[in-house]
Amino acid sequence: MSVYMVERDLPGISMEQLGAAQRSAIQTAERFTQAGRSVRYLHSTFVPKEHRCMCLFEANRSEDVAAVNQEANIPYQRIVEALDLRP
Repeated sequence: MSVYMVERDLPGISMEQLGAAQRSAIQTAERFTQAGRSVRYLHSTFVPKEHRCMCLFEANRSEDVAAVNQEANIPYQRIVEALDLRP
């Protein structure tokens, strides 16, 4: 499986809305996995002053990550393959 970064521009989003979007991404990814399309939400980084959010997902295909975000109704600009370099 690969890691994919979902880039978002979220002007005006509240922390409550951001939390709801995160929960929706997690739940939708879990439903996709149960249906045989393995997608796992990893984590997000939010930059409040720039209204930018970068979310990492693990999946076999970027199309599955896009489908999760579309079904969860969370806007995004692009999805790119990435490396999660945690120590």
